[in-house]
Amino acid sequence: MSDSVSKLALHGGSPVREAPLPARGHIGSEEKEAISAYVDKVLATGTLGAYQGEEEEAYCAAFAEQLGGGYADAVSSGSAAVYVALLALELEAFSEVIIGPFTDPGGMMPIPLQSMIPMIADSAPDSYNTGPEQVEELLSPRTSAIIVPHIAGEPADIGGIMELAGRHGIPVIEDCAQAHGARYKGQLAGSFGDLSAFSTMSGKHHSSGGQGGMVFTRDEALYQSVRRMADRGKPHFLPEGATNMQATLNFNQTDLAAAVGLVQLRKLPGMVERRRAIVGQLIEGTADLEMIAMRQTGPEIESSYWFLQVAFYPERAACDKETFCESLRAEGLPVTDDYRYGMPHRQSWYTERRVFGSSGYPWASPLYKGDPNRGFPCPNAQAMLRSHFTFSLHENWSTREIDDVIAIFQKVTSAYRAG
Repeated sequence: MSDSVSKLALHGGSPVREAPLPARGHIGSEEKEAISAYVDKVLATGTLGAYQGEEEEAYCAAFAEQLGGGYADAVSSGSAAVYVALLALELEAFSEVIIGPFTDPGGMMPIPLQSMIPMIADSAPDSYNTGPEQVEELLSPRTSAIIVPHIAGEPADIGGIMELAGRHGIPVIEDCAQAHGARYKGQLAGSFGDLSAFSTMSGKHHSSGGQGGMVFTRDEALYQSVRRMADRGKPHFLPEGATNMQATLNFNQTDLAAAVGLVQLRKLPGMVERRRAIVGQLIEGTADLEMIAMRQTGPEIESSYWFLQVAFYPERAACDKETFCESLRAEGLPVTDDYRYGMPHRQSWYTERRVFGSSGYPWASPLYKGDPNRGFPCPNAQAMLRSHFTFSLHENWSTREIDDVIAIFQKVTSAYRAG
């Protein structure tokens, strides 16, 4: 063992950072004041609002305005946002919905839960996001919609996918759970698709509290459908005398959550700007380390950096990626070896078809005319798992955290320099 390797914390040396990286701390006095104001109103009126009150209306209006105008409806989670957006399109059962390979399970599960078949498009080369070519490979007469997740804060080639979808008359849902404030050719992610779905849970760029979500569209008729589908099929915007028109659930967000979300939304541009500045410093500080490369985007693709993707080049290192990542963790930087947990079609609920008991539906239904056993190997996605690792950051990192992370990478790469 070389002297430099023996000095690594993994082998008993002193770590670069003794203390854990600080918690994000993105909830502050402004959110506290908004909560207090809401509680004061409840005490004064004696009425505890449920949903669609003035707080939610203000939050939704501000959200839509930030995306350039349109309509927004706050819901209970990011998964609910995808579910409601899909349901609002009123698609036929046993049709096919194309979706990228990397997403939260809750971003894919709404497809089979609505008796449709997920078709897993590979990612584009050197990306966690799917692209137009990969989506086009799966188009068929059975295709009813396309869901495009923007992973890690980095927008997919949504312009190319929208052009493809438009030629075929297929609606597109953008899943922006990880991409608040991200831009494609200067335009905000979430403003391209027929509908877009956002998660506003506690870990996302801006949050409406512990859980939450938002559905956005520029189409008034789709917005009206969203409102009905998010509220047990209530006949919102329908003629007087109409009854609940669709079997669905209550996915409404609360006014209290919306009060928090509105404050957080106002902070979002600053949060994203700070994250970009931090990543810029990290890239600059590690630019001469040939063993790794932190992912850069722009000018057409502007990431909002929900997490940072790092390429690892094993041919330039005297260790494998797993050992390299273990060494980074020992020095005080929590990294994830790959993004395998973000591939829902490799999880047991999907491989064992556990959606409706043991029936195997919707795949097993005789009404589905495609191949129920079709596999989706996704070689580009698999290559990303092998070649990249990830770590999280947040806008409240100080100069010390930035310097420590750069020092950790410098120490570990120096120890494992090939030759």
